[in-house]
Parts: sequence; C-alpha cells; structure tokens
Amino acid sequence: MNKRHIHVACAIIERNGHVLAAQRSASMSLPLKWEFPGGKIDPGETPEQCLQRELVEELDVIISIGSTLAPTTHHYPTFTVTLYPFICSIEQGEVTPSEHAAIVWLPPEKLLSLDWAEADGPILAEYMRSA
Repeated sequence: MNKRHIHVACAIIERNGHVLAAQRSASMSLPLKWEFPGGKIDPGETPEQCLQRELVEELDVIISIGSTLAPTTHHYPTFTVTLYPFICSIEQGEVTPSEHAAIVWLPPEKLLSLDWAEADGPILAEYMRSA
C-alpha cells in the first residue's frame, strides 16, 4: 500500500528566550498533540514561502526566517511526513491562533513537558542540542 507522503514546513518561533508551541485542535489529525506551527508545502512553493503563507493564515503573524535545522521524516500508520524546520522570529503581528486549540510560549527546557506529535520529536531534540 502506498501511503501519502506530505511535506511540511514548520517554524520554531523564538521570542525573549521562549519558544512557541501550538496544540493541534481536537478535529485535526493527531488531535491535541503539540507541534511547531506550519503547514503543507504546495506544489511550486519553497518551504520558506510555505512557512510565510501558513503563519499568516494560522497565527496572523509575519515572520523572518533565520537558520534551518535538518529535515526529518516520520512514518505514521496512515501517512508519512517530512518536516522542514526553520528557526524564526516574529516581524509583525501578535500571535492569534485560528486553527490550534492552544498556544504557549515556553523556555526551551520546558518544551519537553508537552505531549508532542511524534514527527516533531527529532526536531525538538536537535533544537535542544543547538539551543
């Protein structure tokens, strides 16, 4: 069986020594799991363009993209996802979630206390090593 493989850009948004985590809504796949916000990369779109678009749609903020972390692929039972993580900061706007159940700003060492989506785990681990 050929599972769907989706490509997703995600943002590790830093502000004042804290990092933004977003909780998926109960109606999304992987309900109520925590993730770095972002979304599916459309055909012909770069991961950076995707991230800019998604964060305006999902959080009503304009971001500036800093460094990148290594992409990571995770195989869920019904689909495969490759995440392209970017470390970002907010240029303009206040975070206003439209799709997520909750958002929190936490110091990096507190991020591990959340129940993360499995695909975000390796990104969180790499981020913690580099932080």
